[in-house]
Amino acid sequence: MQNHQQGDRLSWGDTVFLHLEREGMPLNVASVSVLEGEISFKDFLQFIESKLPLLPRYLKRVVAPPLNIGLPSWEYDPGFDIRNHVREAKLKHGTDTELKTLAGKLFSAVMDRKHPLWDITLVQGLKSNRTGLILRLHHCLADGIAGVGIMSKLLDASPVAPPLLNKKIHIRVPPPPDAINSLMDGVVTSYADFVKRILSAWTDLLDMAQRTAANGGNLMPTDEFSRLLPEITAFTERIRFNVIYRGPQKFAWADIPLADVKAIRKICGASVNDVILALVTATIRRYSELHGDRVKGKLLRMMVPVNLRGNDSAGELGNRISLVPVTIPLDIRNPRKLLAAVHERTEFLKRSHAAELVSLAGGLIGMFPSAVQGLAGQMLSQLPITPFNLVCTNVPGPQFPLYLLGHKMLRWYPYVPVGGEMAVNCAILSYDGNVYFGFSGDVHAAPDLRRLETLLTLNFEELREAAGGKPAQKKRTRAGKTAAKSVPVETVRIQIPVPASLPYNGIKARTEINASD
Repeated sequence: MQNHQQGDRLSWGDTVFLHLEREGMPLNVASVSVLEGEISFKDFLQFIESKLPLLPRYLKRVVAPPLNIGLPSWEYDPGFDIRNHVREAKLKHGTDTELKTLAGKLFSAVMDRKHPLWDITLVQGLKSNRTGLILRLHHCLADGIAGVGIMSKLLDASPVAPPLLNKKIHIRVPPPPDAINSLMDGVVTSYADFVKRILSAWTDLLDMAQRTAANGGNLMPTDEFSRLLPEITAFTERIRFNVIYRGPQKFAWADIPLADVKAIRKICGASVNDVILALVTATIRRYSELHGDRVKGKLLRMMVPVNLRGNDSAGELGNRISLVPVTIPLDIRNPRKLLAAVHERTEFLKRSHAAELVSLAGGLIGMFPSAVQGLAGQMLSQLPITPFNLVCTNVPGPQFPLYLLGHKMLRWYPYVPVGGEMAVNCAILSYDGNVYFGFSGDVHAAPDLRRLETLLTLNFEELREAAGGKPAQKKRTRAGKTAAKSVPVETVRIQIPVPASLPYNGIKARTEINASD
């Protein structure tokens, strides 16, 4: 018998994701995994239920404060039913395309706030004796780093399947607080949070001032500052992805060897994240050119989340991130020159303390009352504003295999939500020797989203060859000659028909999915 204390408050950062979400535009972090072998749904359900005592917040729902004064709280769901959160789906043909289609449908649906904001779908019927796993967490519950930590708790590092508990777990749920006490607690908590943010902002300012003084009063060389600052302060120029999100969504993925990424990093004197950003930039450039868009003189501005946790708190729930605006010229075709440009700009942002400044600004915004934040969030999510072209988040995962009931997780593709005027985004996750890319996109903004899979792989091969690694793969032309696998430089406008919207009628305990959906 477990007994947990009544809920805690959301932070202002977690609350922002509640305010930005609207019907048809969910704000969840998620992932699609592929495991070897067939997994019994009965055993899976029992196994997840046995893990819930380790994750008490997964038993709690979000409750708004009385009169919307203060921050929402986490309170136990009195009607909690694990079958509302753990489901099974059956693929008709068992292809990866069907799995992507199912993931896109799930990612397009807003979760019911009457219950805890998470769910897991076990996907049966994958070819080659495999099972799929789709995990969704609302962004107010976890960011990408915390999501990886949750998966590490649900899965095991040992291939030996743990024994399953035969008895049902009972959790004693305390009664909810009365309205008066909840209101008073909300006022007190909000005031304490307000004071904490002021003190934190002051501390951050002092810390940045001290580091600047230690560097002789200069953040960076004047010539570098004058050359790169205009890029950061320039207005974001829209690309074809920057249209108001309408939904539903599609999901696409690709993966490359982590060892090759590290080899490129070492040869070129960059970081792993620099290599990732260069690959995504080159992929967006090629996609734009294939659709006849001009890239000469254009800048690509990516929102890159930065983890603010310590090394010993990777599994901490909630959101502990800041955002860095990385602006890169979109017309650099030489792979090594592009990587050098990315590295120069990320180092500039580190020296200018961009992450700390953005975090400071966010903390000040959080001082506004919750009701004002909620109204502003609903308005901002529907305005034609493009502060960034896309989100590109890179999360490190465990570099050893994980197992679910003794079944090895073979692949792990991350998902980041889309919305507003960022209708295509990219999430990256490293796991067990590979780097996995997940592309999320509005079906109207990018009906051919899966083209990004091929383009990213092509750009990786070219960068690896340019860095002195393996040569780019060859393909045979119709004339029987071998030619480098590449995309023509000439820009030809391609008219691509927009498919009908994918319907979403909810995912039941068992769902038949057709590849033609």
